[in-house]
Amino acid sequence: MVATEHAHDQAGRLENIPQQPLHQIDTPFEKATFGMGCFWGCDSLFGATKGVLRTRVGYAGGSTESPAYKKMGDHTEVIEIDYDPQTISYNDLLDLFWNNHEYGLTTRMKRQYMSLILYHNEQQRQIAEASRAEEQVKRAPEQIITEIAPAGPFYPAENYHQKYRLQGHTDLAKGIGLTPDLLHTSHVAARLNGYLIGVSGLKQFEDEADLLGLSKDQVQYVREYVIQNEGGGIFC
Repeated sequence: MVATEHAHDQAGRLENIPQQPLHQIDTPFEKATFGMGCFWGCDSLFGATKGVLRTRVGYAGGSTESPAYKKMGDHTEVIEIDYDPQTISYNDLLDLFWNNHEYGLTTRMKRQYMSLILYHNEQQRQIAEASRAEEQVKRAPEQIITEIAPAGPFYPAENYHQKYRLQGHTDLAKGIGLTPDLLHTSHVAARLNGYLIGVSGLKQFEDEADLLGLSKDQVQYVREYVIQNEGGGIFC
């Protein structure tokens, strides 16, 4: 009974404390789009990376109209990232891309999970191709099979795929006022979706926790998960 009461009290603290979670952020940004296997893991990885403003996962790279998870056609699972180029460079994002594939970087997978870079301008294309060449030298004799192509239409995935780790913490999600629209646009949701599985570590979380508009109880709740999961895997 005590445990039940404690859980109920904790839920109340996470949900019902007035605060202003930092959902919207107006920093100028550029976009990056990557396919690197199951998109749940990379959503957490990039979401809590310094300089990343927003993330959303979806389907891109193919020609099938209106793809859905169970009818994806020739599209690939990808993450679309809004990032501040004054804080993190496209090369920095590519370093994370190359070093955090769950599978598919050198092993042929079905198109849904293939390794894919979709560039948004000529500069990104040149940087991506140079980066792939450098990575190939490092990984020889393995053959990198990552494709590089222009970014076409992006189709957001169903809401249950967005911020998948955060949505597993129901009381916290309710407490920050997470709505279906905010699953795709919220800055704080992107950050928490990574921090909850230990991405970027305790120091970075504590350095920015006060800026995210969380209550003290919410900060402590997330802090405990960062400590528990720091250094663990990000994969699905």
